[in-house]
Amino acid sequence: MSRSGYVTGLHAVEQLLARDDAGVRRICVEYRSANPRVKALVAQARQKGIEVQEANRARLKQMSGEVRHQGIVAEVRRSTQLDEAGLRTLVETRLASGERPLLLLVLDGIQDPHNLGACLRTADAAGVGLVILPKDRSAGLTPAARRAAAGAAETLPIVIVTNLARVMKRLKERGLWLAGTTDQADQSLYDMDLNGPLVLVVGSEGKGMRRLTEELCDYRMRIPMSGTVDSLNVSVATAVCLFEIVRQRSCQ
Repeated sequence: MSRSGYVTGLHAVEQLLARDDAGVRRICVEYRSANPRVKALVAQARQKGIEVQEANRARLKQMSGEVRHQGIVAEVRRSTQLDEAGLRTLVETRLASGERPLLLLVLDGIQDPHNLGACLRTADAAGVGLVILPKDRSAGLTPAARRAAAGAAETLPIVIVTNLARVMKRLKERGLWLAGTTDQADQSLYDMDLNGPLVLVVGSEGKGMRRLTEELCDYRMRIPMSGTVDSLNVSVATAVCLFEIVRQRSCQ
C-alpha cells in the first residue's frame, strides 16, 4: 500500500535524507530562505535526485498542518504502511526465516501525536519488526507524529487495524506471546523472560490498556518505581520496556 504524507521541520527532514530508504518524493522550502540548514538540505536533496520546490509560508503550513514547519516540508511515500494481509505475510515470513526472534509493538490508543511519534522512533531504534495501531482512539500518523518520529514513521512497517482484538488473537495463534504493560501487574519487567517471539502491548496515556486488550495478553508486567511518582510518560515507559527486551536478547 503506497500513500503520501508530510514530514516537517529541520531535524525530521535531516533524519529522512540521511536514510536511503525513506521514500522522499520532493522537498518544499520557504521561498528564498536564507537559513543555512535549509540550504544544506536543499543541496543534499538535489544530490540525491529529489525534486525541490519553493513555496510561501501559507503553502507550507497548508501542507504540514503546523505553523512551526521551520521553512521546510518533505513529501514522503508511505510504502511501509501495511494492511492486515500484509501484516500476516510479514509475520509468517519472519517466523519462517529463522532470524532473530520477532518483536512487534502494539500501541493501544495513544492520543498524543508527540508520544506516538516518540514511540515509533524508539521502536525503530530497538529493531521492532512492525508496529500495530488501532484505527480508532489513536492519534494517527499526523504531521506532528511524523515529526516526533524523526523519520521512523517512513521506514518502520506500520499497520492500522479496525479490530485490534482480532489481530491480537491471530498473532497468538501464530505462536507469538503477548506481554502487556500495566502499573497493576504483579510481575516486574526485569523478572520476565522476553527472549521468544513477542508482542509488546502498551496502553494509552492515563487509562492504559483497554479491558479486552489486557485480557488477551499472555502475561502482564510493570516497571518498578522507587520514587514518589507512580508512573512514567508512555513513550518513556515504551522505551524502557523495549530496551530491556533488547538487553535480554543481546545476552543470548
